Amino acid sequence: MLMNTHEARLDALRKELKARGLDGFVIPISDEHMSEYVGGYAQRLGWLTGFGGSAGTAAVLADRAAIFVDGRYTIQVREQVDGRLYEFQSVPATSVAAWLGEHAPAGGRIGYDAWLHGKPWVDAAAKALGAHGAALVAVESNPIDAIWADRPAPSLAPAIVHTTEHAGLASEAKRAMVAEWLGERGLDAAVISALDGVAWLLNIRGADVDRTPVALSFVLAHADGTADLFIAEEKVTPELRAHLGNAVTIRPREAFVPQLQALGGKKVAVDPERSVHAIFAALEGAGASVVELTDPTVLPKAVKNPTEQAGQRAAQARDGAAIARFLHWLSVEAPKGTETELSAAARLQAFREETGLLRDLSFDTISGAGPNAAIPHYRVCEESNRTIAPNSIYLVDSGGQYADGTTDITRTVWIGPGEPTAEHKDRFTRVLKGHITLALAVFPKGTVGSQLDSFARMHLWAAGLDYAHGTGHGVGSFLSVHEGPQRIAKAQGGQAGTGQELLAGMILSNEPGYYKAGDFGIRTENLVLVEPRDIPGMEGEYFGFETLTFAPIDRTLVDCALLTRDEVSWWNDYHARVEELLAPQLSGAALDWLKAACAPL
Repeated sequence: MLMNTHEARLDALRKELKARGLDGFVIPISDEHMSEYVGGYAQRLGWLTGFGGSAGTAAVLADRAAIFVDGRYTIQVREQVDGRLYEFQSVPATSVAAWLGEHAPAGGRIGYDAWLHGKPWVDAAAKALGAHGAALVAVESNPIDAIWADRPAPSLAPAIVHTTEHAGLASEAKRAMVAEWLGERGLDAAVISALDGVAWLLNIRGADVDRTPVALSFVLAHADGTADLFIAEEKVTPELRAHLGNAVTIRPREAFVPQLQALGGKKVAVDPERSVHAIFAALEGAGASVVELTDPTVLPKAVKNPTEQAGQRAAQARDGAAIARFLHWLSVEAPKGTETELSAAARLQAFREETGLLRDLSFDTISGAGPNAAIPHYRVCEESNRTIAPNSIYLVDSGGQYADGTTDITRTVWIGPGEPTAEHKDRFTRVLKGHITLALAVFPKGTVGSQLDSFARMHLWAAGLDYAHGTGHGVGSFLSVHEGPQRIAKAQGGQAGTGQELLAGMILSNEPGYYKAGDFGIRTENLVLVEPRDIPGMEGEYFGFETLTFAPIDRTLVDCALLTRDEVSWWNDYHARVEELLAPQLSGAALDWLKAACAPL
């Protein structure tokens, strides 16, 4: 029997592992910077297995293999990956380390690429394997790369300057903040390896990763306020040199490891969550004293300054008008039954491009019709593309990258001409009630995201329902659409970010949902800004949320009988603000549609 493409690739990998004396290998979706979204050159898991999600790992042994994903991808992984080749494993219920410990042969050598895994994972996997008489072995070069004949090369797009007009704070001031942080801790340097950390610190952006405006590079930040930038020479322009000035030394990317090895005897801060194991190995091998601390750019990057906040509001108003044009277009065209998930996504992108200021999408648009909407992180392709059928639910989760802000919005729309069912309206309204409850939350200083998560779920829980993803993620400023450390999610399974207290200036998403597998999905998402609240007689500091995203929510799916008076007031106030912001940007039929969509309930 002939092997299919992914079966042949798995077979080739096993032969390569055998030639190297390895009994297994672990393949994550990752790059040298622990990025969530990675360039084409680093899409090793997708190439090997066919899985198209943004988070997952495969473990391959000589006689069996498994793929590990979280609840966001339970449906998707089964549709894209051959179950004859890979066992489907769910995290955090299990882990790669636990599975390897159970299935690796005694005395086996399991390979891993130290440039693609963090230190905590390496420590856990080595311990699990060691308990069963097997060993975790760092490979000299990635065996996937040896069999991937047409693997793309890393991007050489030029790095670009992100002006203070949009950044709000000069790179020199940011480096001084990091220098002060190092000085307070008696440290000599910090490794900044997360791409958005490099971008924020140096006020640079790039085009090396789809949907995330970053440049492939590393930084060593020093206690005297200087820094070394390690970046491919082809990416360096005269404008970049002038912007960075004399205090930032530009070095070739391949000089990074030798420079780490030159830090023997120095005290160096490295973030174990954002730096790969190879960085720790290089420093420790050279005799440096490695101090595990959170990257000093993470928190100041998350707390947006007034310039970034103003830029986000401008970007949202612009983006909201594009969304309104799209929703009007959808209301006219979709009931004809001629549009598809792909054509709708393309039309939405075109509306954003018509602003003249769109730099990129902030992620691949989730354009889900009918049962595809029930896959929370669905990514439409030619093979999965469905017609948007009349009398069904359509979900679109999308965003844009603008120089002044990053957007992320989800709207769930009923496609007529018929009416939604009672179940559709009940589920949509319960999700809406959760969204409103979170939007209206007031909370004391010190509150963490996990403490607010149940606000968004309580109305679903009351009906015995839930959803398998977090409620809110941080968002960058012309940076990553998923940004830590803040997060709103259940505090279970060691999910990162839920322990970070929410601070004024942080941006998060508010996106509860409901998914009926094989039938329909619902999600309503706006971005919100943490802001101080002034409460008469309050004792201590309190915060609430300023809503940043403004676009109509589909009233057709609302069961008004389930809404309280306060929830109706929120709806009416919100839509009055939508009309106020967007109406001046629209005209003709789109403006008429907007006014009708924003009429009070």
